[in-house]
Amino acid sequence: MRVIEAFRESFGAEPRGVWHAPGRVNLIGEHTDYNDGFVLPFAVPWGVAAAVSPREDDVVRLRSLQVDGPAVTVGDLDGAEGWARYAVGVVWALREAGHPVRGADIVLDGDVPQGAGLSSSAALEVVVGLALNELYGLGLTPMEIALLAQKAENDFVGMPCGIMDQAASALCEEGRALFLDCRTLGTRNIPFDLAAQGLQLLIVNTGVHHELADGQYARRRRDCENAAKRLGVDALRDVTDLAGALAKLSGDERKRVQHVVTENHRVEALIGLLRAGAVREIGALLNASHLSLRDQYEVSCPELDVAVEAAIRGGARGARMTGGGFGGSAIALVADDRVESVREAVTAAYAERGWAAPEIYPATPASGARRLV
Repeated sequence: MRVIEAFRESFGAEPRGVWHAPGRVNLIGEHTDYNDGFVLPFAVPWGVAAAVSPREDDVVRLRSLQVDGPAVTVGDLDGAEGWARYAVGVVWALREAGHPVRGADIVLDGDVPQGAGLSSSAALEVVVGLALNELYGLGLTPMEIALLAQKAENDFVGMPCGIMDQAASALCEEGRALFLDCRTLGTRNIPFDLAAQGLQLLIVNTGVHHELADGQYARRRRDCENAAKRLGVDALRDVTDLAGALAKLSGDERKRVQHVVTENHRVEALIGLLRAGAVREIGALLNASHLSLRDQYEVSCPELDVAVEAAIRGGARGARMTGGGFGGSAIALVADDRVESVREAVTAAYAERGWAAPEIYPATPASGARRLV
């Protein structure tokens, strides 16, 4: 295993174990998680592997096989920079929570497409948390690991994400999507067997890099928080009279509320279809989600819109952007016999505009974080 060889090369010893945490695709429920709403992600086959050993001091030594150069040594956690802050942040969050975690030697190897909106950062955080939980005998549940990983990203990295990405990485099951109530943290794994229905879920990686920490994501979150205060509710999840709420708002706040409230209803409707075995019928909900993200939440971009529109023209049963937005990936629900026509339609639409061809690949629901060796 490549990550084990790299660990030996970097630290001159065998790792105590190797763990893996996946990235995720969000089937539906976008920008609802930090509004105490509902989400429906599933884990993808790609993720981050970590070879890890504990240390007897408080130093963290890190190496990523996706970054050129030797291992990075971090004594003062606040001094960590760049990608290392995601891993070191988990050590910080564990210590802040009072867990007896000392140092660690860590080598990371990831195959989540970078910038595709498939949440490689959450996979990195969760795999480090999972390894340290086991090595230090902390006894944390998968959800507790997810929450500490979220704290690392929120408070150490400075990215105000919700709980969805980390929970999906920690809790998903193969062949199922994870229904998560972001207020109660209650979960249910919902059967999502595409192959049995003659379907594939294609990911269209636009290749457009999105940097959510640039303020756009935080601005949307503030819009929602301000709207909730204006409406006198704890979170937008509590809005039950949408028409009445919209009548009290204007501008961006009005649009954000319309998206969040209707998106929560779409999640529940889609789960109803999956539980009824009507997987083929979810496409209209995917389409409606994309239009709402484009027009009401304003987090799409031309490359995502073209991918969605071309996929539908090519025969997809439904499509939408997935992830935080401003780039990244779209998903398309496609019957097996229409996969090539959808690929051709999207590729041709990009070529017409002089854009580089997007990467297009199927995603099957994979298992969540686990120990490999």
